[in-house]
Amino acid sequence: MTRSELFENIKRKKSFLCIGLDTDITKIPAHLLSEADPVFEFNKQIIDATHDLCVSYKPNMAFYETQGVKGWISLEKTIRYLNDKYPDQFTIADAKRGDIGNTSKMYAKAFLENLDFDSITVAPYMGEDSVTPFLEYKNKWVILLALTSNSGSKDFQSQNLNELPLFKQVLKSSSFWGNPDNMMYVVGATKAEMFSEIRKEVPDSFLLVPGVGAQGGSLKEVAKHGMNKQCGLLVNSSRGIIYAGSGPDFADKARVEAQKLQQEMAEYLNAHIN
Repeated sequence: MTRSELFENIKRKKSFLCIGLDTDITKIPAHLLSEADPVFEFNKQIIDATHDLCVSYKPNMAFYETQGVKGWISLEKTIRYLNDKYPDQFTIADAKRGDIGNTSKMYAKAFLENLDFDSITVAPYMGEDSVTPFLEYKNKWVILLALTSNSGSKDFQSQNLNELPLFKQVLKSSSFWGNPDNMMYVVGATKAEMFSEIRKEVPDSFLLVPGVGAQGGSLKEVAKHGMNKQCGLLVNSSRGIIYAGSGPDFADKARVEAQKLQQEMAEYLNAHIN
């Protein structure tokens, strides 16, 4: 998916919502456990109920890998369902990969070619040659970890390197590897006060923003400090949407929560985007 296509979807849906498919088989409604593939059935119903309210879905690989082969099959069925039925959705493989070049090439092929995700999250700390193999695919995206929402992010990301916090060094260095048409950055919503500083380094890039909802981040503050002229934000909510209900009407309740965020996002878009 191109940058212009993503922006058009944002304007059309009046939303920059990304829904995280962090599907834990121990948390899905009990009535689904009799299905042949409970995880896929859960994902399918969530997607069908919310697809018009969001512009992106982000399966987190850990929740699928923990189920072994069964989990991988559920993941494959989920991404194929999205690509076939809702091709306007920007899909994110939340895999946080990053290794030496030859290994990164295999990761890139697995997620961007074989599974045909639009993008993949990548850890940048092994440097340029661990990231560039993911950038070789046309109309695919790398989403680099920059400033994450977890409490331990301060252990390294905020420490100075060459008189800059490490996360700023990541932003500066990576700007020579990719560009705003093929590279985004992960910036946690719980770090909302840092968005203005981040925008000085990457004014035109999209930011993937976890931490709204269950983690307590403020959508209002993220929009205020992080939005640019093409929105430039994909704000993720996972648990707050997909686990809003635990009964047969779980998908309807997920829709209600997604709609709350979408309606708030529409207000910020109307205020910021002409």
